This record gives sequence, structure tokens and C-alpha cells, in this order.
Amino acid sequence: MSIEINNESAIPVDEAALLRLSAFALDAMHVHPDAELAIVLVDEGAMEQLHVQWMDEPGPTDVLSFPMDELRPGTEDAETPAGLLGDIVLCPQVAQAQAETAGHSTLDELLLLTTHGILHLLGFDHAEPNEEKEMFGIQRDILVGFAMQEKRSRS
Repeated sequence: MSIEINNESAIPVDEAALLRLSAFALDAMHVHPDAELAIVLVDEGAMEQLHVQWMDEPGPTDVLSFPMDELRPGTEDAETPAGLLGDIVLCPQVAQAQAETAGHSTLDELLLLTTHGILHLLGFDHAEPNEEKEMFGIQRDILVGFAMQEKRSRS
């Protein structure tokens, strides 16, 4: 997997954890090992500009996804073709505020948002109740599986 992480925000982030999660999620979704993903962390001002430009909504948001080759999840028997999965843009300041509200760490929030962004890049959405149930179920399964893997690797 080619996963590039670029932190342009003023907030220190555990980029190695984001990298491990991204690789785990892409593997879980049977994405080709040669697929490319970029993750950019930006400050609130930059995120607000992107949010207005692409979603026509005011204020900064937590995560935006920009698919490139419109890759879809693969299966155990047939992974996706190689290609450009796309870009995920995260805003650590927004993630930090959401984490405080949710009662967990900023890193946990960023891991959730990264997983959410990857699923959007793979064509998942949550506009309809059945889509939301499917997407959030997969998101939960990836995060739980990743947490278990991290726990095993620390043991």
C-alpha cells in the first residue's frame, strides 16, 4: 500500500497509528496492495475553505474524502484493481472538540474519521438509513479489529 500522510496542522498527531489503521482498513476491504491513499491534516481555516468549496457548507468539518479512481471494496477472491483510492482531509482541531464531547482521545477520533473517510473513498455513504447501518457497521468492525491487533502487538 502506498499511504502518504502529511500533517499541515499545528496539532501533533500519531501519524504512525493513522498509517497502521489505514493499512489495516484497506486490507480488510481487500484493496489492492498497490493502491494509493493520501491523508492530509489541516487547520480549521483550510478545512473551512475546502468545506465551503466542495460541500457548499460553512465552517470547518472533521473529515472530507476526495475519491480518485472510484475503487470499490474487493473480496477475498478478487481484490480491487490497483489505482488511486483518493485523498482524505482531516481537521485535528475539530476532531479534538468531538473527542472531548464523546469522551475519548483525539487519536481515537482521528482513527474513526480516517476509517470513515476510507469507506467514503470506497463508495460507502450514510444518506439513507440502510446505507448508514451498513457503513457504520463496517466502520465499527474495522476499528474493533484494529484495536485488537494493536493490543496483540503491544503484548
